Amino acid sequence: MSNDEFRAVMSRLAGGVVLVTAQEPPLDPDDPQAPAGENAGMTATAFLSVSLDPPLVLVSLRTGSRMDDLLDEQPLWAVSVLSESQRHIAGRFAMKGRLSDRLLFEDIPYVRGEVTGAPLVGGALGTLECRTEQRVTAGDHTLVIGRVLKARMPSADGGPLVYFRGRYRQLD
Repeated sequence: MSNDEFRAVMSRLAGGVVLVTAQEPPLDPDDPQAPAGENAGMTATAFLSVSLDPPLVLVSLRTGSRMDDLLDEQPLWAVSVLSESQRHIAGRFAMKGRLSDRLLFEDIPYVRGEVTGAPLVGGALGTLECRTEQRVTAGDHTLVIGRVLKARMPSADGGPLVYFRGRYRQLD
C-alpha cells in the first residue's frame, strides 16, 4: 500500500474541524513582570471524545510541530469546535508556511479560557478547556489525551464545519 492510497481512503472519512489553542508559558515564570508567551493555534480534524468518566478527549498532532512542542511543555490547552461559518479560521490556522501566531489571532474574536488561559474562538459551536493526561507516540504523530476541565456551548448558530475528501464542507 502506498501513502497516496492510504491518504485517498482516509479522505473519505468525514471529520469535524476544531481549533486547538494554547498560550505559551511566560518567558520567565519567576518574574511577574516578564512578558506572557504568545497564543498558538492549529486546525485539527483528528479530534475525538475518548471517555465520559473521566471526561477525556484526544487530538493527534504531527510530531515536532509547533503545537506538539508547545503541548509537551504546556499542559493546559483548549479546543474550539468550529461552525460552518468559520471556514476562514480553519484555513488560516492550517496554512503551511503561515504567518506568526500573533498575526493569525489579530482579527479573530476570542476570549481567554477561565481555567487554561488559552484562546476560545468567538462563534464556536462549543469549547473545551483541557489538561494533558497522557502523550502517546504513534508513528509520525503524537496522540495527546486531555482531561476536560470545562465545557461550554456558546450561543452559536449553524452547523459544524466538516472536512471531507480534502475540503472543508458543511452538512446539508
